[in-house]
Amino acid sequence: MAKQGDATGVWMAPMAFDVTTGSGHAIRLDVRATDGGEDSGPSPMEMLLVALAGCTGMDVVSILRKMHQDVRAYEVRVHGARAEQHPQVYTEITVEHVLTGHNIAASAVERAILLSDTKYCGVENTLNKTATVTTSYRIVESGE
Repeated sequence: MAKQGDATGVWMAPMAFDVTTGSGHAIRLDVRATDGGEDSGPSPMEMLLVALAGCTGMDVVSILRKMHQDVRAYEVRVHGARAEQHPQVYTEITVEHVLTGHNIAASAVERAILLSDTKYCGVENTLNKTATVTTSYRIVESGE
């Protein structure tokens, strides 16, 4: 059976929505004051980038663990550029993986990112329908 998802948004005014997921997690979504909101939470479009960072990050760290790589810290930095015209979808997204650890193999990182990008990360595979997604990585050696 295919995985399913649910979310319920409740308008809190003027533009804020408290959204609860089917698994019971809640988040406030809003927009900046210049867009009619109060900036009390991330915007829905920001959440797409948040979702991408989490999705690919979870994939990569899981894969690298299975490859027995000594990852001690990991950041996923995501930047998106949007179209000028509505619906202002993301047209370009860059994802930078910054891994810190001891003797992390570049080949393992490249393989983990490739698997996330092409096979496992449903968020990226959704966003790449409208955006060119470019990934890069950097390995920081932390010593013994």
